[in-house]
Amino acid sequence: MLYAITNEKLKQIKEEPFKLERNLQTLVEKNLDQLFNLQFLATEFALENFRFDSVAYSEEDNSFVIIEYKKVSNDSLVDQGYAYLNTVLKNKAEIVLLFNKIKNTNKQKEDFDWESLRIYFISPKFTEYQKSATGFLKMPFKLFEVAKYENGLFSINEINNNKIKDETNTVRINESDKAETEIIVYTEEDHLKKMNETLKEIYVNLKEKVVNAFDIDIEAKKHYIAFKHNNKSVFAIEPFPGTRVWKVFLNIALGKIDDPYKKAAEILVGHHGGNQKYVFELKKEDDIDYLMLLIKQAYKD
Repeated sequence: MLYAITNEKLKQIKEEPFKLERNLQTLVEKNLDQLFNLQFLATEFALENFRFDSVAYSEEDNSFVIIEYKKVSNDSLVDQGYAYLNTVLKNKAEIVLLFNKIKNTNKQKEDFDWESLRIYFISPKFTEYQKSATGFLKMPFKLFEVAKYENGLFSINEINNNKIKDETNTVRINESDKAETEIIVYTEEDHLKKMNETLKEIYVNLKEKVVNAFDIDIEAKKHYIAFKHNNKSVFAIEPFPGTRVWKVFLNIALGKIDDPYKKAAEILVGHHGGNQKYVFELKKEDDIDYLMLLIKQAYKD
């Protein structure tokens, strides 16, 4: 429940359900950048026998996101999700054509990262069956529960953002399923296993300090691990096994960093879906405390 505080008294804020699914859809589509750091492409986009509620583009992943708005039901999100993703993968040219039309570009299918294709389900309420069925680490789905309250308040919370590891006898394995063979969901472990035990421990210790100090979401990407606040990148950490170092890309504008020992090097262009303009080489445990001073600046920036 949500409350307002007035003179140390609590007053419950009443929920005002969305009258129509379309009202929720319109609200989300108009605020995709704020909610998910996505760019809106189309609404009610028809492809084969399906009509996708919303189609969006993720600049960070250089890929696409299909968004579906659900009412409470026991429908299988897994079956629907894979059906939608397979349809997109079989019709990549149509999605690219849509992108080129909206963005006035001339990109080809090969210019996008189809491994990072995702589907988001948004609903006022998901059943426990739906949550558990989509709660595995390697599934390319995200679930978000939303609510609208009086006084123009709105809330959104990701479900299953701490997913459990896949079990062989639980996860669908179908070699003819394009979504299951082409789409890859990366994990922290995928990056950690590239590093030696010392660098793994350094990462774990850095992560512990960061999550204890800041309101941070962690998301593994294809080449790096993103640390975000309010869907905006604070920093990204990328393994460089050959050089035995983690490279930490800090989202701080050029000239705005307070780095008395000049340990962060300038880079000319943003990296990893953000405005990262500095890179810090994390090699040893003693680097963490100094790096935390820089991360604090990126968090506030």
